[in-house]
Amino acid sequence: MAKKGAPEGLEGQCRIAEIMQYSCVPKNATVHCVPIPRLFRICPGRPAVEVTRVLNVDLTTGYVEMPRHLEQKLPEGKAWADVIRYDTSSEDP
Repeated sequence: MAKKGAPEGLEGQCRIAEIMQYSCVPKNATVHCVPIPRLFRICPGRPAVEVTRVLNVDLTTGYVEMPRHLEQKLPEGKAWADVIRYDTSSEDP
């Protein structure tokens, strides 16, 4: 059974983490890459959820703020241990 949320009192310990992903295109003898920042909300006892599109980011200071009205409306994640993978290598007759 999947975990349904952070233990009581730990919700305030959530943090925002950033990873930098790159999209690259080969051009002649060089490769042109563009950085794509991705932001995730990480809470104790819950899978990370990408929040890049819902955050307000101040581009001059780098300060990140999640709008209050969106805090409880984030999609639920699933831990990798809870993901069920079905064998699709064989076809049914």
